[in-house]
Amino acid sequence: MTDIREINERIERESAFIELLKLELDKVIIGQQYMVDRLLIGLLANGHLLLEGVPGLAKTLAIKSLAQTIDAAFSRIQFTPDLLPADLVGTMIYNQKQEQFTVRKGPLFANFILADEINRAPAKVQSALLEAMQERQVTIGETTHKLPEPFLVLATQNPVEQEGTYPLPEAQVDRFMLKIVIGYPNREDERKIIRQNLAAEFPKPSKVVSPEQIIRARQVVREVYMDEKIENYIVDIVFATRFPADSGLAKYQPLISFGGSPRASISLAHAAKAYAFIRRRGYVIPEDVRAVCLDVLRHRIGLTYEAEAENITTEHIVQEILNTVEVP
Repeated sequence: MTDIREINERIERESAFIELLKLELDKVIIGQQYMVDRLLIGLLANGHLLLEGVPGLAKTLAIKSLAQTIDAAFSRIQFTPDLLPADLVGTMIYNQKQEQFTVRKGPLFANFILADEINRAPAKVQSALLEAMQERQVTIGETTHKLPEPFLVLATQNPVEQEGTYPLPEAQVDRFMLKIVIGYPNREDERKIIRQNLAAEFPKPSKVVSPEQIIRARQVVREVYMDEKIENYIVDIVFATRFPADSGLAKYQPLISFGGSPRASISLAHAAKAYAFIRRRGYVIPEDVRAVCLDVLRHRIGLTYEAEAENITTEHIVQEILNTVEVP
């Protein structure tokens, strides 16, 4: 029998740093609370994040600021069409003194990886991230090297320009736990952004968390209680993306070419637990699942030409599924 009270007490102790993180990020990021929460979910659930939005919405700034609040190694990789896989993972260098090849590790050997404008690099480079993101290891020559813990890839993508870009393959998109679409700030926040950027000195976040605290918090997140009814609710949602007709959404059957994979169910469960942890709760409720559902599923549903012709988006389909599937 799971002791909810004991889990709640552990969460109270281990989640104290969340408020510190938010305070430090609030110094730099104005508005965008939704994005900050999703960054924390990815951090706690050990899942990679894909941020999409037009230029100038603080995507890169948010990721850099998060890395600065944690006393950990940070690498920024600017993806360009001429990038090579070795520029990410590293390569073998011949050492003349020792008369042998030695490994020179690439920027992937860090705790936080900012893959800036990931869709600007060709498929060969994008696929170099696959092993790193899934297996948390990199192979250079004949040797496999473990990546440091915690390891998190935070990628940004510009949806405006299509010229000179390479759409991410489905296999890679599926490896991102969350896809966060960022919108414009409101008028009041925009005024504060102007004022902040005109100030004599731009604020910098302080290091308030150690990697060990993050690893401990991730273990506690895994212990957050999830009832069987919530598990069934997650499965019902994911199955509705695959077989809409079975869930009373027959009109969407011709609009969906493929639904969420089992990785979608796993990501939804992990993200819901992390969301409950941020809310200082030792158990998952249906609202936690609904809160993260859109970010988990929006990039895992394939649309047919009919859907695009009718201007139906994955967001619209996910919302309809949430409105239709029975809440426990």
